[in-house]
Amino acid sequence: MRAAKSYYAVVPLAVPVLLATMGSRPATTSDAIDLGPEMSFSSPSEVVESLPAHSAVLPIENGDTLDAIFVDGGLSKEDAARLTSSFSSSIDLRKLRPGNLVRFDYDADGAVAALSMNIAGWGDINARRDGALFEVSAEKAPERVEEAVIQASIESSLYEAICGGGETPQLVPLLVDVFQWDVDFFNLKEGDAFSLIVNKKNVGKDLVGYGPIEAARFRHNGTWSEAFRFQHADGTAGYYGRNGAPLRKQFLKSPLRFTRITSGFTNRRFHPVLKRFRPHHGVDYGAPTGTPVMSTADGVVTFAGFERGEGNYITVKHNSRMTTHYLHLSRFAKGLRKGSRVQQGDVIGYVGSTGMSTGPHLDYRVSDGKGWINPLKLKSITPDTLGGDQLRRFRTTLATYLPRVSRPETGVLAESKPRRALF
Repeated sequence: MRAAKSYYAVVPLAVPVLLATMGSRPATTSDAIDLGPEMSFSSPSEVVESLPAHSAVLPIENGDTLDAIFVDGGLSKEDAARLTSSFSSSIDLRKLRPGNLVRFDYDADGAVAALSMNIAGWGDINARRDGALFEVSAEKAPERVEEAVIQASIESSLYEAICGGGETPQLVPLLVDVFQWDVDFFNLKEGDAFSLIVNKKNVGKDLVGYGPIEAARFRHNGTWSEAFRFQHADGTAGYYGRNGAPLRKQFLKSPLRFTRITSGFTNRRFHPVLKRFRPHHGVDYGAPTGTPVMSTADGVVTFAGFERGEGNYITVKHNSRMTTHYLHLSRFAKGLRKGSRVQQGDVIGYVGSTGMSTGPHLDYRVSDGKGWINPLKLKSITPDTLGGDQLRRFRTTLATYLPRVSRPETGVLAESKPRRALF
């Protein structure tokens, strides 16, 4: 029993169980509850003062199974197994996460008379004893989507700026995706800022995710970049500047989402393995082994194999001139081979340390048929600007969102103090 971890009090259980997306393996009564994304929950002490003498609350802990929690709460193993099976027919048990509480109510003889859970992002599930069995009832909370304006200045990192404003980490890659062609997210400065309009998805009172960002502005190095989402007649959508020019460029700024540059493009660098100076015609991005590597532009794979110096590496030809190279990979994306056609942003491999390498990183290179080009100075090609009826419809969208995304509600449009680089 977990008597030492029981908390006695009176309020209905108010601490939610996090909704999270996991793998496709169905949960069973023996499935351990995994830790999942980091979340904060109310302390059990917050419910202590008001729980009645015949109620108890047990916390869900990492590695628990639901039937084990039921047994610790006072059910027999047979009742716990049956109740877990009943719960699994009402709710996907993979939605349960550590840090939440299960409330037990007892009768005068100390037997479990009822128990309940409120599951964040889903609803409520309750069980009440009816003779030898339990009657289980579940009620899904209503779903709704609301549009929100979010603004912040960056003081330490984009992640902290977003989470410090009460949003979840899910919003970070959405914002990065919008400005991935124009903002150098590896070189953000203190005082950089952003403002965006996004659809927030809620179930009951719980935020469960975000829809697409509808409009956004990002200030970096004193310059504002703007993006407005426009949906085409065929259902596809993209981001455009206020003049109707698409943000999508032929090449992404980087083949990785978040990492750091450990070595730049140079004609003279001391090679850590060969112990001599030689040219380094690429940019090294330090990142953990297994970090996804994306193709920076549409193209065709012309090589995917192993060489002694480069290790596992991929070359992608984008047009008659431009080719990109991805070196020292741990492995290739499933199904990728010579002749595979890839699109910008597709994951083609994973960071590793194969070949002549002293640690996990990606060596990213660009060639134009005449020689090597510094990837950080690569000038990209922009697709055609919107015109005709599309431009007229886009201007209607622009008129709706531009005034709202430009409001200085949180002071992000004010000039910032002297900036320092964030690493």
